[in-house]
Amino acid sequence: MARLQILELPEGAGDDRPPFVLVVDQYEPVEATPSRLFRHQDMAEQIGARAVLVFEDTIDIPANDTSAYAQPPATALHLDDHEVRADLAAAAKAQAEAIDDLRGDRR
Repeated sequence: MARLQILELPEGAGDDRPPFVLVVDQYEPVEATPSRLFRHQDMAEQIGARAVLVFEDTIDIPANDTSAYAQPPATALHLDDHEVRADLAAAAKAQAEAIDDLRGDRR
């Protein structure tokens, strides 16, 4: 079953609200017709997203990972500094890739 996630983008000077991309993953493919593809862009415009990205594979957005909140506070306090840096680097990379993809779509 498909999942919906939100990838927040960096705010620009003229943004009234934070820009975001709607990410649909675990999507079971059906025939990819032009009208079906345009429907995704229409959905983005209706909800105020910059784009809708659809993937068959599972896409993990580190910023949406809430598993750390499920851990007891004592465990969460003993995070390895290398793990934190790796998570931050992964989040920055995912965000940069999404921005590059969006910029590529606009050209």
